[in-house]
Amino acid sequence: MKKVGIIVGSVRPNRRSMQVADWLKVQLKKSTKVQFDIIDLKEIDLPMMNEPKIPYLGLYIHEKTRKWSELVQSYDGFVFVFPQYNWGYPAVLKNAIDYLGKEWRDKPVSLVTFGGHGGPQAQIAMKLVITGLKMTPLPVNLQISLMPDDSIATADRKLNTYNSQVALLGTAFENKLF
Repeated sequence: MKKVGIIVGSVRPNRRSMQVADWLKVQLKKSTKVQFDIIDLKEIDLPMMNEPKIPYLGLYIHEKTRKWSELVQSYDGFVFVFPQYNWGYPAVLKNAIDYLGKEWRDKPVSLVTFGGHGGPQAQIAMKLVITGLKMTPLPVNLQISLMPDDSIATADRKLNTYNSQVALLGTAFENKLF
């Protein structure tokens, strides 16, 4: 079975990212034969980049980095779920990506951003990163309009308006992986 990791790209207290990732996983499970797992960067807990050698060498000295590398290598693709922060992506997500190099190469990836206007600037910035890492961007990338003060119920209602786009995302992964 092919596996895709849904990487939760925010560790902020009271974050909405986990709610979005949980919803996404449930919806993707309905529409595809791919296994989707949530990977929470809060649990991975990588310090700011502390490896002395460049990531593309793969010569990691820290156990956390080696485990992170093994985890990323065990997946066939990724969905990055993250809010737009100050017209960009969260530093914790960029740090997690920067820890590794060749592990990301050729992996299909989709971006699911959210914010008051859906996170378009965060997607633009992240597309530069994934292109540079030679990941394979999928044609389906969601931009979800959520406000920080939306209740959980309001956010759930808004998320469900994107279900048809998530079904397309599931199909895009299937087409790429099989």
